[in-house]
Amino acid sequence: MKSTRSILETLEVRQLFLIDGLGAVVTAVMLGAVLTTFEPTFGMPQRILLPLSAVASIFAAYSLTCRARGAGAGYLRAIALANTAYCLCTLALVVSLRGTLTWLGVAYFLGEIAIIAALVTVEILVARRARG
Repeated sequence: MKSTRSILETLEVRQLFLIDGLGAVVTAVMLGAVLTTFEPTFGMPQRILLPLSAVASIFAAYSLTCRARGAGAGYLRAIALANTAYCLCTLALVVSLRGTLTWLGVAYFLGEIAIIAALVTVEILVARRARG
């Protein structure tokens, strides 16, 4: 079994664009279809879920287009920055809407933030390595 370090050393920019893009597709579907359908279960209003889903869709299109075009490390840094902004906005929403969110809603959004933050860390490391 490969160590985390050796996996990080073998990841390429194109692979990260694919991971990022597919993750953004999953996020867009979760926010736009699942969480809106079960709004009372999570407590995040649909008026917020739909714009978040749209942002995730734009991020998915960006990352998957970058992968298809063979974009370089600079474009990977750009999506890492965008993902960071998304996480900060989501955290601000969790804090400001803590009165309406259920424990399941808080868990979902904090989990999403944790996953995206981990991806951002890897994206930055790979972008630095690819830049040389």
